[in-house]
Amino acid sequence: MFKSGDIVKVLIPNVINHGYDYRLCCDAEIGAFVRVTVMNRQYIGVIVGAGDSNLDESKIKSVLGICDMGKMSRSDLDWVYKMSEWTLMAPGAVLRLIINVPDAFDAPKTEQLYAFNFNSTAKMTDARQAVADAFESNDNEAMSVSDIMNIAHVSNAVVKTMIKNGILVVTNSREIIDTRFQYKYFDTGSVKLNTEQQVAADTIAKSLNNGAFSVHLLDGITGSGKTQVYFDSVLRAYENGKSVLLMMPEIALTAQFMDRFEKRFGAPPVVWHSNLTSARRRDIWRGVARGDIRIVVGTRSALFLPWQNLGLIVIDEEHDTSYKQEDMGNYHARDMAILRAKIGEFPVVLASATPSVETLHNVALGKYSRLRLTSRFGGAQMPTIETIDMRATRPESYIINDTEKTGNLSPALCTAISETLADKKQVMLFINRRGFAPIVQCKKCGWVAGCPDCSTSLHYHKHINKLVCHMCGRTESVPNVCPQCGNSVSMRGAGLEKIEEEVMIKFPNARTALVSSDTIMSREALQRLVHKMETGEIDIIIGTQILAKGHHFPNLTLVGVVDADMGLFGTDFRAGEHTFQQLFQVAGRAGRGEFPGRVLLQTYQPEHPVIRAICAGDRDEFMASDMESRRAAQMPPFGQLIAVIVESDKESTLKRYCDELATVAPALNGGKIMGPIAAQIYQIRNWYRMRFLVAGNARANLQPIVRSWIDKVKQPANTRIKIDVNPQNFS
Repeated sequence: MFKSGDIVKVLIPNVINHGYDYRLCCDAEIGAFVRVTVMNRQYIGVIVGAGDSNLDESKIKSVLGICDMGKMSRSDLDWVYKMSEWTLMAPGAVLRLIINVPDAFDAPKTEQLYAFNFNSTAKMTDARQAVADAFESNDNEAMSVSDIMNIAHVSNAVVKTMIKNGILVVTNSREIIDTRFQYKYFDTGSVKLNTEQQVAADTIAKSLNNGAFSVHLLDGITGSGKTQVYFDSVLRAYENGKSVLLMMPEIALTAQFMDRFEKRFGAPPVVWHSNLTSARRRDIWRGVARGDIRIVVGTRSALFLPWQNLGLIVIDEEHDTSYKQEDMGNYHARDMAILRAKIGEFPVVLASATPSVETLHNVALGKYSRLRLTSRFGGAQMPTIETIDMRATRPESYIINDTEKTGNLSPALCTAISETLADKKQVMLFINRRGFAPIVQCKKCGWVAGCPDCSTSLHYHKHINKLVCHMCGRTESVPNVCPQCGNSVSMRGAGLEKIEEEVMIKFPNARTALVSSDTIMSREALQRLVHKMETGEIDIIIGTQILAKGHHFPNLTLVGVVDADMGLFGTDFRAGEHTFQQLFQVAGRAGRGEFPGRVLLQTYQPEHPVIRAICAGDRDEFMASDMESRRAAQMPPFGQLIAVIVESDKESTLKRYCDELATVAPALNGGKIMGPIAAQIYQIRNWYRMRFLVAGNARANLQPIVRSWIDKVKQPANTRIKIDVNPQNFS
């Protein structure tokens, strides 16, 4: 405990901060939230220790006040600094992820209370007498307007008139307590686990009872009931007085999940994501900080809520790349969650049908335990998976507006769709590309419509009849002719809107729906679509990766992947792993009910190891082969990579600064620094980009080396550096 007048170090939530010294205005502990000023700007900071700047005391500012909002535990502060060391984000940048709702520290809203003036000579009507009776039944305690209206069953107008006439008089005020999210949970008994599920649940329960750090991989095929297993763990932790975080890669996944949760626990979970109103974010943040909210379902940012007594983290679809944050600092939420659990000494559950290579490697090393679910819940069978060799078949063309169009659906897939629709079953067509066409090109001179602000082409979106940059969101009108030579332009390639056009021509009686980030703008919109699928109002659903995981459609028996090769040949060494995971998850949507499922993969590479492994169901064999390739190349998890991305709004400044960094780049023992080279996407939003790649073996401690190297050269103005440890994206 620090005393009033002591000099303490306060960490400020901004991107360059490592802490400043302040004088306390009253007693406070490490972890307390305080109000301070930096350059005449007010911040909420956290006391992290004794002052250490050795400044003259006359130059040290005083803390403005201590916030009545609990405090951060020592383990949470340790987590902030450990995360800073790993990601090379400044500690203040990590703290900014936690203190991201500054109005949560504002004075709480209050409501006026009123007393009944029994000495009033005003006329008493029946309504006014009901108000008087309400006060008498509550021992004449002061009440708010809402209390008076609810207890006396009178209108707001009656209360206002009584205040005006002096029948009700002002007394004091009280804080308005938000109880919207203070749910109480219990096991409704609506689900009985099968033998495999119960074994897995009991294993996790032992870790919860021991109160020690552990990581459990819940490795179950699609439809095996992983959700109900970790629900069991959630309830056990909650009943033990702990708080629980259930992380999901995209909040859209909770559409059906919310219904399952409420049926199991009798009340919905609190949901946290980036699209909440500021008022709701404030109320949830406060509720978590006070310990009133103890179960939250959220995206990666929910990890940074001010948790009290956190005792379990569940990470659903742990392999998903959405857990990697690349905007406000670069971190992997799965890895940082495990780090938080290790420091806080509590269990983590990783759930996936297609675990990441990193997770499987940790299982092999004995760091994580593995709990397998090998059969689908309720006796459903895995679908059969077949390829359609597009080298040996040609999609049938179709006519629209008297113009012949090249098709994208093979005769075999069209036949399967017709048979499925005739059986009154549902179809899913998957293509992971938004819009109508990814390239707008002149047939004669080769001009391609590109974004003037980014080094990318503009995609044609037919529904809005615009060209759209998928990098910065810029929109432009569709040119009637080539701006360079005046000849006609054509739409090259296929997106899901083009597949929809073909489906509507070839299957005119089918009810179709599109699912992508362009058409599903909220969780509620996805819930409406899911309901339509469940009630049979949709025959063919066409979508991107939003459809790839988490959804359960019992009447869906056919899945067609339009372009199974799309992700196989990128520059990323994880291309094979990510393609396998995506296609395996998509295939898992078929046959989850009582009817058998079928999956057809259109491919020009049916002999590719990824395609063969999916068709044979040889996930473990494929992952083992992929891991061996990485071991030979010393790629993660058998080696380390750190990407250093340098950006500037001036191309000459960028190149000069990168040349200076290259000149002072250190020689690494067991590693090397490569670059600089132009980033794969060289320009984004008019900022130019260059990359270095630092590679080392698994034991190399690269972070201090990179920090020391970057600090050797003064960073020019209007220049940004992003450091990405074990990058998932090489663009």
